[in-house]
Amino acid sequence: MGKAYIKNGTPVGTESLCRTCTSALVFTGYRESEQITMCTYMHPNIVLPFTVNTCTGYHDKNRPSWKEMKDLALDVTPAPLKPVGFKVGVGFHEAATVRTRINVDLNEDEEDED
Repeated sequence: MGKAYIKNGTPVGTESLCRTCTSALVFTGYRESEQITMCTYMHPNIVLPFTVNTCTGYHDKNRPSWKEMKDLALDVTPAPLKPVGFKVGVGFHEAATVRTRINVDLNEDEEDED
């Protein structure tokens, strides 16, 4: 049985949300106590003396942006649909199958780099 989620309960773990945020500068020394976190989301930038559990300006740096997702997406166009209804008579075994075409332009990435 899994753990139950309790709204506004005690947080589990001590990992700071700033570790995976695009707006954070985290400076870490050799000891665990040697760490400075600076938030660049706010103006002027502020130094955070504590680990952050929730943040309204959080943006995960491990998630792709909208442009990156558009560049990775495949253009899918459906083929014409087969006729609706029962197949009767000669040649019903040679039914039209639904096919999908995927258009991938391999030269598109080379043009973006210029």
